[in-house]
Amino acid sequence: MRDLILASTSSARRALMDGLGLPYRTQSPGVDEQVSPLHSAKEAVRELAERKARAVHARNPEAWVLGADQLVEVNGQTLTKPEDRGAARAQLGKLLGHTHDIHTGVCLIGPGGQHFEGLETARLTFHAVTPDELERYLDLNEWEGCCGSYRVEGAGQALLARLEGDRSNVQGLPMVTVVRLLRQAGFSFFERR
Repeated sequence: MRDLILASTSSARRALMDGLGLPYRTQSPGVDEQVSPLHSAKEAVRELAERKARAVHARNPEAWVLGADQLVEVNGQTLTKPEDRGAARAQLGKLLGHTHDIHTGVCLIGPGGQHFEGLETARLTFHAVTPDELERYLDLNEWEGCCGSYRVEGAGQALLARLEGDRSNVQGLPMVTVVRLLRQAGFSFFERR
């Protein structure tokens, strides 16, 4: 049985990985998530996914390590995790009634430096909501730790007017891409234990 590590402590990513039925464990990458401001959102998520995978792989060189990173992009501006409720309100103000993209970079690194990577983009359109409804959503604290200040796996799905792309990508880990990378690395599925 191959050792597979998800370089993340995200509960949303763990829930998606659990659905595959593959044995895996998690480990926090503990990396600096700052990237050059000259990077596009797509370049940044690719770099950060690889940085996370490499950090965990350095501690577990015989394992396969899956790293991922996600950013929201609206009108050419990249949104990261909000620092506080005010920042979350400002981010959602840019998204409500508009269309934005979510980019997720994924990197799988294995023994001997084997390396597979992918990038997935989903496009979302949000409903315009009243200021009172926005404040009620912010009261739920789903914005905490989330790029773009919402969770579509929670109450934030009520903001969603349209989704083009892989819903699991929006939740933090594009499973179609993940499965493709794992298959490229030689993992097999549906095995009896």
